[in-house]
Parts: sequence; structure tokens; C-alpha cells
Amino acid sequence: MTFSVVILAAGKGTRMKSNLPKVLHPIGGKPMVQHIIDTVRQIGAENINLIYGHGGDQLQQALAHNQMNWCLQAEQLGTGHAVQQAIPHLNDKQDVLILVGDAPLIKASTLEQLLAVKQHADLALLTVQLDDPTGMGRIIRKGEQVTAIVEHKDATIEQLAISEINTGMMIMGSKDLKRWLSQLDNNNSQGEFYLTDVIAMAATEGKTIKASHPSSAVEVEGINNRMQLAKIERAFQLNQANVLMSKGVTLCDPQRFDLRGDLVVGQDIVIDINVVIEGTVSIGSNVTIGPNCVLIDCEIGDGTVIEANSIIEQAKVAENCSVGPFARLRPGTVLLEKSKVGNFVELKKTTLGVGSKANHFTYLGDTTVGSKVNIGAGTITCNYDGVNKFKTEIGDGAFIGSNSSLVAPLTIGKNATVGAGSTITKSIEDEELAIARTKQRNIAGWQRPVKKS
Repeated sequence: MTFSVVILAAGKGTRMKSNLPKVLHPIGGKPMVQHIIDTVRQIGAENINLIYGHGGDQLQQALAHNQMNWCLQAEQLGTGHAVQQAIPHLNDKQDVLILVGDAPLIKASTLEQLLAVKQHADLALLTVQLDDPTGMGRIIRKGEQVTAIVEHKDATIEQLAISEINTGMMIMGSKDLKRWLSQLDNNNSQGEFYLTDVIAMAATEGKTIKASHPSSAVEVEGINNRMQLAKIERAFQLNQANVLMSKGVTLCDPQRFDLRGDLVVGQDIVIDINVVIEGTVSIGSNVTIGPNCVLIDCEIGDGTVIEANSIIEQAKVAENCSVGPFARLRPGTVLLEKSKVGNFVELKKTTLGVGSKANHFTYLGDTTVGSKVNIGAGTITCNYDGVNKFKTEIGDGAFIGSNSSLVAPLTIGKNATVGAGSTITKSIEDEELAIARTKQRNIAGWQRPVKKS
């Protein structure tokens, strides 16, 4: 079945207190409206129409990668007026699924169920029962048949007692929708053209109107302020945590876990508290990730341990490695099997060979390190002259003494040794020892500097 989609995303979202359009505020690291676009793509939508208004330039920049029609609602005159902006793009032979842009948790399965209900009705809408329906449009029924939706401000006392509410999501034939939209008026307390009025029009024409319901109310909750944004973020993250745990991942506290992208996992992974995962990340089996780590667009091999407070970004870590605590692997870093990066070590565009170690207080940039190399504490590569970057190459089995400065471009041969405290400016051949220190002088009677008044 082919169908069109209209997403209502023109509101300013004044209660967000933000210069960012409301529907661009992120859930799980992605604009909330992008979640909805991705979901309708998942269920086979061919024709997506986004109704936009406030912050149009920001929206078009953030969502430019999506294939869809941009429908400007220059004046916000109500939901009915908003849908009218999509009329030129609607095929008379298709159904039209109307969604709101600020309810990012709507599930594909819920929308598929709504589409299925429409197969046996002229109009199908998504409704939900709420303990506190304050501010929401009420569903009016005659028996099982839905006959109208009454907005909260226009409802009578009896209607306000109804707990079944409108979610703003519905589907109907395009021809019917166009006809009903043309008949809307703004004779109501808000002076707006309500989309919900089409329900009463359909009922008057004797159309069959059926309701469908989400699996939980949180699916259809809208976001209007920062408190609701935080609530939906936690609901989204808890759902992702539950999916991961069902795949064999141990989360020490699912409430303190954030996945802001796509994660591929093996089995028997343990993830401690406050771990943030962004972008596209893969984690192999039998991996342990300590608390407060950040993983961004990276690959972690089987059996690796990531200690607390480490950051890994656009890097590849092979099997049985050890990283951290307090380590930072920057873009372009590759750790080969059984290598080790210890506390307060930073690597950028560096390959650390099989079984090699940089255990303490080290910076390696634009460096290739062979296998079974020991990098002493306090070692740095001086790879930048203020304009250009230069490479350092360290051969298999080399030993770099503590507190050494390696001034690139530089090659250190296999099994070569650098004495502690050396500044190395010339390449070292295989199995050579290089020591670059000035002769120690002890000066008697030296006067320390004093603070000037």
C-alpha cells in the first residue's frame, strides 16, 4: 500500500525558550522530527511532506539530506491550515497519514496498526486514554463510532470528563481530506482552522471512523518544554537500554546510559554507569567498558577492556587491548592486538603495534609504532612545527625511555633504545642507543628569583 505523509512541524515552540526550532531539539542525539521521518520511511512512505514555518532556514539545513516536500506555512492559523499547505503534493489515489513533529517516540508498529485499521474504515485516528487529559482534545463517541474531537478550550463540563484524547495522528483518503479542508472555518475560541473538525464532517457524511491505540502513552507524548524533552529523552534511552540487554549486554544501571546513534554489539559485554555512545559504534564480545567513558564512531574488538573516564573517537581498537583509565584516542588511531594505552595517554593518527605499550602520561601524534614497543612515561612526539605535521616511525621492539621528546620527522629503528630524558632530533638505526642530554651542572650559591614589588 502506498501512502503520503504530512508532518506538522511549523510551530515556534515558545515554551522551549530557545532560538532553535522545537522539532530540531535532539532526542538520542538526533532531531526529534528526524525520528519521525525515519519511522515513516521504515513503514514504506513514498511521499513525505513537512509543514514548516518558524526557523525555516535552520530546518532546511539540518534536514537537507531527506527526500521530501517542503511546505511553508507562513502564518500559523491552525492545524487544518497547516495541512492545507501540502495539498499540491497529495495524490488523490492515496491515503494521507498525518503526524505531529514533536512526538518522536511513535513506533513503526503503532503506525502499521493504524494503517491496518484504515483498511476497514474511511478514517482512522490514533487515540489514547490519559489519567490527566488536561489541555488535550477529547474524543466524542456514539457507541463505538467516533463522531467528533472537541478541543479542551471548546469542551463542555461533561466533555472535559472524557479521558480518551486525540494524539493529532490520523489517516484518511486524500480526496476526502481535500474536500473537508476546504470546508473548515475558524469559528472557535482560538480563531484557528482545526484539523480535528474533519472528524465531525466525516461523521456527518456517514463515514466509518475507527480508532487505534499505541502500546503505551509515552509513544504519543508531545514535547513543549525542556522538562518534557528530558522525560522523553530518558524514555527513549531506557527503551534502547532494554533492547541492548535483550541482546546480552549488561548495563550496570540502565538509567545512566546514553546511546546517541547506532550500536552493534557482541555478547557478554559489561557497560558501567554514565557511558555515552555517539555515532556508529561496534563493540565485540567479552568487552568491559568502565564508568564515564565516551565512545564516538569507533570499533572495539573482542576481549578489550576500556577503563574509566576514557574517550575513544573515530578510532579502531583490536582484540584484547587495554585502554585507560583517563585515556584519549583521537581520530585516526588504531590499536592492534594486545596493545595497551594507559592513564593520561593521548593518541592521534597513530597506530600502536601488536603488544606495544604506552602506559603513562604520553602524547603520540602522526606516529606508527611497531610491535612489542615500550613507550616510557612522559614521552611526546613533537609532530607540529606551527604550520605542518610530520610523522614519527618507531620500529619493532624499540624502547623509548621516560620523559623523551621525539622531534618529527623521525625514524627509530628496530630494537633501538632512547635514553630517558632525551630530545631526539635525528633518526636512530636498528639496535642503536641514543642519549641526548646536556651535561649536568650544579651551581653553588644560586639565587632564586624574587617577586617584584
